[in-house]
This record gives sequence, structure tokens and C-alpha cells, in this order.
Amino acid sequence: MKIVVLGGGPSGVYLAISMKLKNPDHDITVYERNKDNDTFGWGIVFSDQTMENLRANDPVSAEVMIDELIHWEDVAVHYQGEVVRSGGHGFIGIGRLRLLEILFARARELGVKFQFETEFEVADIQTKFVDADLIVAADGLNSKVRNHDLEAFDCDIDMRPNKFVWLGTKQRFNDAFTFIFEKTEHGWIWVHAYQFDDETSTFIVECGPETYKAFGFEDMDHLASAETCRKIFEKYLDGHDLMTKSAHVRGSAWINFPRVLCHQWVKDNVVLIGDAAHTAHYSIGSGTKLGFEDAISLADHLNSGAPVKDALKAYQDERELEALRLQSAARNSMGWFEEIERYLDYEPTQFAYALLTRSQRVSHENLRLRDKEWLEGVERNFAEIATGKPVDKPIPPMFTPYKLRDMTLANRVVISPMSLYSAEDGLINDFHFVHYGARAMGGAGLMYTEMTDVSADGRITPGCAGIYTDAQQAAWKRVVDYTHQYSQCKIAMQLGHAGRKGSTKVGWEGYDMPLNSDNWDLIAPSAIKWDKANQTPREMGREDFDRVLKDFVSATKRAEAAGFDMIELHAGHGYLLSSFITPVSNHRTDEYGGSLENRLRFPLQVFKAMRAVWPENKPMAVRISSTDWVGDKGVTPQEAVLISKGFAEAGADIIDVSTGQTLPMDQAQPVFGRMFQTPMSDRIRNEAKVATMAVGNIYETDHVNSILAAGRADLVLLARPHLMDPNWTIRSAAELEYHGDAVVVPKQYMTAYTQLETNLKRAADLVSNA
Repeated sequence: MKIVVLGGGPSGVYLAISMKLKNPDHDITVYERNKDNDTFGWGIVFSDQTMENLRANDPVSAEVMIDELIHWEDVAVHYQGEVVRSGGHGFIGIGRLRLLEILFARARELGVKFQFETEFEVADIQTKFVDADLIVAADGLNSKVRNHDLEAFDCDIDMRPNKFVWLGTKQRFNDAFTFIFEKTEHGWIWVHAYQFDDETSTFIVECGPETYKAFGFEDMDHLASAETCRKIFEKYLDGHDLMTKSAHVRGSAWINFPRVLCHQWVKDNVVLIGDAAHTAHYSIGSGTKLGFEDAISLADHLNSGAPVKDALKAYQDERELEALRLQSAARNSMGWFEEIERYLDYEPTQFAYALLTRSQRVSHENLRLRDKEWLEGVERNFAEIATGKPVDKPIPPMFTPYKLRDMTLANRVVISPMSLYSAEDGLINDFHFVHYGARAMGGAGLMYTEMTDVSADGRITPGCAGIYTDAQQAAWKRVVDYTHQYSQCKIAMQLGHAGRKGSTKVGWEGYDMPLNSDNWDLIAPSAIKWDKANQTPREMGREDFDRVLKDFVSATKRAEAAGFDMIELHAGHGYLLSSFITPVSNHRTDEYGGSLENRLRFPLQVFKAMRAVWPENKPMAVRISSTDWVGDKGVTPQEAVLISKGFAEAGADIIDVSTGQTLPMDQAQPVFGRMFQTPMSDRIRNEAKVATMAVGNIYETDHVNSILAAGRADLVLLARPHLMDPNWTIRSAAELEYHGDAVVVPKQYMTAYTQLETNLKRAADLVSNA
């Protein structure tokens, strides 16, 4: 093949190397605008695993790199006058210029041709390079090829708000990847620093846009900007200067990071690679990793024997998935730094933990593998804050107590509300008794009922539970009494009204589909049907408002009479109160529609009326949909903070943070994944300063402990894991070898628990010794 590579960065050159290794007959020329000894970066960092991938692909160049790599295990976080250090992280660094010298030499050795100081234009693809079989656009972050036809490459470019500048220093940060956070008269500013050769370190300075403006960096030349940064961080530099390689460039040295993701990497015989196709924020150090792995994959597919068109498609299919995964982690990491103000009241240990786990790629148990002693210090610290007293041994965060008013939970695992669709005329039966009884004994600190409706016409389906009759109240009391007698689990009732989502079939007969017959009338803030097949609800009038409020108050009184420890108002998922809060279903023009204050008016009226009749010593929660997944057309994350504050000021003790389900799935664009709703819990907890519960695709003990230790929620809810395993929390205690008061195993089951713990430990030992 005759291949033209546009761009002489690591990904383009490594592709040329990889292609020549597969077939020396390939005719490959790399075109680069700069000289072969020019570089405007400092050091590159990647992981030990990336180095192993390079060694497997080309041992020759890898061995040259390995001889010159700077390797370190620790991360050091300088914050509030303390240094928090953890180990086992396995980073390696090398100078960008030196890396390119190694790659250039290896490529030349294999017969790759170079044209340096050669500017190219997109038009050259159809003229100068018209005889090439393949054009590889490796022209980086500001790719000419990609930017010339963003539509064809289906490219999304998101320019992020923070400002950053790449600098270098002779100060050696050779013992750790170092983060430095400094509070200045103009706000917080911070550093990502790491050594990349025997005498030089990369020194990336970052801050928010307000701090950038307040310092006047926009009006400084590059040398003045570097000197200002030196003065800010001089106590960490031991008299060394900060150096810039961009003094010749006009304008500010500071830039914004563009998050780039193309959904189409191939156009005719042109293929994107590296930063031209995708970017990963520098805070996770994976941009070069992605570029190298793109090169390896593209070379493999092009030399597989498949037609070029099929090979290019297979390359994108393989690499786009990995890019999406890494970008998800990078987005989390980038967002953490963009919202750093949320965490500035954390004490240093929790701040460092939150920083280390910010991308969700590094988890609680992963940190234990990296640095067991440090993580145990984190656990002790968390437990001492939770209990208010010293502890003699580390305790997993999930097994620490939590108090809401006079209700103390033995641990922080919560069984989330799950609709069972098995009641008759709102009355629960023996199925529910066994279901809830089994889960109450499974070790969780708190268990929720399914959404329990406040009236017959407030049900979602004919199978939904209610608490609007004496018989229903008595049935629930039986469940509550059993829970209190045979477990230390507390029990909460979630109260709701289906609104426009009511009068539908039970879930397994047709989700959100109207009944074939005997439908009941629906009410909603506006006469907008849920979906095309559903009936149109009646827009609520004064009598409806009064009746609904009365029904919620009556249900609250019944929940107290049944003995529940806590109640939760369901104001999410598109049900009645949720449909007031979100503008996608509230089109009213009176005092209950329009502004957020108006849309929140009736839900707050209901909550306050419930709070007035619920015992002062018992807590109340509210479930909200913190985003509708439709951008500014619905509830936004910023509004979610205000909604949470509104309920907290009305007396809510904790916010149950969910998302979406306010529109049919085909009308929203949710972003799913493990722990996908936790960032919203994080935002509400740390911006609104309101206690939160995280929910949504959380299914491992690791997830629970990571969320809690990082301060992203105060309690963690799991639904489906508890459907399949009523003893999920007991099993987690066995897995973590926890022995304490937070989890009580029924004495009748103790021998089985002992065997479970032994079997889990044996399985873990087999894995670790494999």
C-alpha cells in the first residue's frame, strides 16, 4: 500500500512503524509541518500497561524507551498545608521530544520516509496525494482534515471552560506524580506536575475562568505568565524558574481543552487517528495511550487480509468503543477539576481520595491493591468522622452508621424502591410479606417499600400498592412489625401519585401501555398525554389540588400509624409531582407553571403538609429526577440543585437523587453506565450542601465504598441486586471479611454465613495466586 501520514506526532509515526513491521513493502511517507527536533510540549505520561502493549508490538523501540523512562509509584497531593501521599499507581514519563526522536529513528530504520517543514492543505488529498491508497490524518488536536468536514466525520467538539498552560521546570518531582492546590487572592489555582527526564518536569497550571481573568493572564505575554505562576508556586520550586516553549506564539499562553469525539472516522480513503479522532483530558494522561493503541489496531486490521474498506470499518468499530470508555473516565476527571469548588471544604485525606477516584476507573478496592496501608487510613478517618470517636481498626465506609433525626442506620446500604405490581386493589399480600421480610433480614441498613400510592386513581397499574384504606394500612403494619422484630433494618415508605403515567398495564404485560379496559381518569398539571398510546389527562383545577394534597396527608398519617421509620415523597420519574417540576410536562400559565419557583410550588405545598403531620423526630426524604436528559428543554443540573435546596428548606432531611423517566425513552438522551446517576448526587450534596442518596446501576461493594468515601453521597441505594439476592449486604460483609455491629446475620443462618465467608476468601485467594 502507498500510505500518506499527515502529521508527525506519536500516533502517526507509530502507525508507520507498525505498518512496516507487518509488511516492509508498504510505501509510507510522513508529512510534518515542524522540524524533526521541534516540539512544543514537555513530558508525556502513560501507564505501565501501555508500555507492555508497546513492547508486544515493537520490542525494539520499546526497549529504547524503557531505558530512558522515569518511573514512579506515588501520587502526592498538596492541599491545605498538608501532603497526602499514596502509592502503587505505576506511572511512567518521557520527554515528548525524546519520544519522537526514538520513534523517528525506528521508523527510518524500517524504511519510512519523512517530509519535515512541509505544510499540507486539505486540497492536497485530491491533488498532491491523489495516488495514495490511504491517507492517515494524524494531524492532532486541531486537525485540518477533520475540521474541514466536521459533518462528514460526525464530529462533536466541546470546548471546556477551565484554562491551563503547559510549562516546564528544572525542579525535580521524581518521587511522585504531584498535585498542588493553592488558594490565592484571586481564587484557587492548581498544578499537575511530573518528572519526565533526569532533570526536567512538566508543570501544568490550571484554574477556572474567573481566576484566569482576575489574574490578568489573558493580557500577559508568555514569559510574564510563566513568571506569575512561578511566584504563586515558588515554595514548591526550590528557586527554580518555570519555562515556556511557546514564547514565540502570539496571544495568551493559556488555552481551553477541546473535548473531541468523531462518530465517523473514515471518509473515502481518509482515516482519522489519535487526537484527530478523539481527545482525552490531560488529567488522566491517556491521549498518547489512545494514539498508540489506535496505531496498533489500524495496522493490524489493514494487514489482516480484509479489503481496505472493511479493515477501516473494523478499526473504527474496535477503537471507537475504547475511546468512548476512556472519554467517559476523562469526562469525569475533567469535570472534577472544573467543579473543584464543591470539594474545597473536604479535609485533606478525603480530598485526596476524591481526586484519586474522580474518573471512576480507580475504585476503593483498586486503591487497596495499590496501597493497602493508605486506604486503611482513609477508612479509619471516615469511620471516626461517622462515629465521632476513634476506631481501633479500619471499617469499610458502607458499614459505618448514619443518622437522620432520631433514626440511626447501622450501615449505609439501602434497598431501593422497586415496583412489584403484585397488589390487588392496592392491597399487598403474602408475596409482599415474604419479599420484604427476606430483604429486611439481608443486612441492609434501610429498606424502602415500592412506590405506594395515596389514592386508587393515583396508581400506576392495577397491581400497584396503596395506603388509602384501613386494610392496606394493616397489611403494611404487618410488614413493618416483622422488620422491626427480626432485623435491625429500618423501613421507609415511598409515597407517590402516578399522574399522567397512571392506568397502565403491569410491567411485564406492556410497560407504560394503557389498560385494555376499565381505565380510570388521569390528572396532570397540563393536558399532555404520556405517549401517543396513552390517554390524555385532565388539567388539574382547584378541587384536584385540594384532593391530592389531602390524600398525601392522609397517607402520611397512615404510614405513621403503620410504624414506618421514614417516609419519602416521590417527586421524580414523571409521576404527578415530578410532572409539575419539569417544563416538559408543565405548560401552565398560572402560579403553578412557568418559572422553577412556580413549578415547584405545589410539590412543596404537598411536602410541607406531609411534614406538618409526620413526627418531628422522624426523617423525610424526597426523590427527584435531577435531569430530564433533554438539556435546557427540561430540568437542568443547575435547577436540580435549587430543587433540592427548596425541599431541604421545607424540612427534607435527604434527597434521593435519580434522573429521567419524565419522558418516553425515545424522547430523551440518557447517558447510561455504571453509577451513571452518581455525579448528580455528588453535585447536589456538595453544591447545595444537602445530604443525598445515590442510585442507578450500582451493584458492587466497590461502587458503594467508592461513592461514600469520596463524599459523593451519604447513603447508597441498590435495587436489582437486592431483587436477585436478598442477602446482598450480608454477602458483601463476608466478601470484605467484616465483623461488627453494622451487619447482623440471623443466628439461624450463622453456619451458612461462616461457610460463605470461607468460600469467598478461598475464591479470592485463588484469583490473587493465579
